[in-house]
Amino acid sequence: MSGEEQSPALRIALVCPYSLSRPGGVQGQVVGLSRVLDERGHQVTVFAPVDNVADAPVDIDLVVSGRSVPLPSNGSRAPVSVSPRAVAHAVSALQLGRFDVVHVHEPFSPGLPYGLLVAHDIPPLIATFHRSGGSFFYSALRPVAKLAARRFAVRCAVSEAARKTAVEAIGGEYEVLFNGVEIDRFRDAERWPKEGPTILFLGRHEERKGLRVLLDGFGILTGAVPTERGRAAVGATAVGSPILWIAGNGPETEWLRRLYPESATVHWLGVLSEEEKVRRLAAADVLCAPSLGGESFGMVLLEAMAARTLVVASDIDGYRDAVGADAVLVPPGDRLALAGALASALVPGGAGGAGGAGGALDPRPDRLAKASARAEGWSMKRLAERYETLYRSATVRPTR
Repeated sequence: MSGEEQSPALRIALVCPYSLSRPGGVQGQVVGLSRVLDERGHQVTVFAPVDNVADAPVDIDLVVSGRSVPLPSNGSRAPVSVSPRAVAHAVSALQLGRFDVVHVHEPFSPGLPYGLLVAHDIPPLIATFHRSGGSFFYSALRPVAKLAARRFAVRCAVSEAARKTAVEAIGGEYEVLFNGVEIDRFRDAERWPKEGPTILFLGRHEERKGLRVLLDGFGILTGAVPTERGRAAVGATAVGSPILWIAGNGPETEWLRRLYPESATVHWLGVLSEEEKVRRLAAADVLCAPSLGGESFGMVLLEAMAARTLVVASDIDGYRDAVGADAVLVPPGDRLALAGALASALVPGGAGGAGGAGGALDPRPDRLAKASARAEGWSMKRLAERYETLYRSATVRPTR
């Protein structure tokens, strides 16, 4: 922070309901925001569940709010802490911390967010809503949630889709922001070694993430699923021998591995460390996100764009909002369209298929530059600046 009339540093508590031992969009946002706010001179403490201390980030100030258990949520399983003792301990630590503001992400998730809604002597609450689509937590607790939401000094949403979901659940006014990308980490990443054209999938192996659609589409692309319609969708363009990297795990992992076992072209990687994830994302030719729905924002898509990796994704609201016309978007669940888009994207200098507006994309160097520039517009630094303004509008602490 600079300037003759420098604003005072804030003491900020960032609350994440999901375990930092598991990869996830909300977790990444909280940790990344913590780093940038710290660089900007603020004192930041993250409150979050952790299952294994060795998995916790070492470059943040962390208060552990219990261990997680997986609970069904929005077609997935959320790793949240439901221990009343852990919540009480975290609330006590937060009350003693003399924070100026408390920033709660996904505020109606079980665990510490619930505790904050009923606790006394809590600084102003900033709430950020990430979820898109219905939720058991919203529907089951709607009457209580509407009352509890009155404690929020400011309400934010990461996208228009997330805002609509929150409005339908509890009403109110929201500042629509975005998810931030730590641009430098992806732009300057050392690339993972690879052999030939490579497609990367990053995500939980569950139905809504569309991994089965990608595997079928990849089978069409490589000829493992030979059909006349498939050949027509892909066309006659040769793309060499593409390789599919599949990161993550989930309830469908074993079933899908039986259908498409480890081979020279299909590599099952398991859960990646953050460092390996960044390096593989920078090395891949294409990041494929074939989700069927329920995505409020395409965080991993923007990370790929920052790393100058092409994006092929489903044409759904959250993804479309993130990438605009700088990615190849196909109808969700359409394996033939996905195979064709992947084939075109893997051709050096090719058109890359239809963009968000239905037109042809520019040749590879230009579209990579345009995509990278778009990702810059969603930088974590810009997001931190927006949140700083909201923090100061919510706190009773005077500025000097």
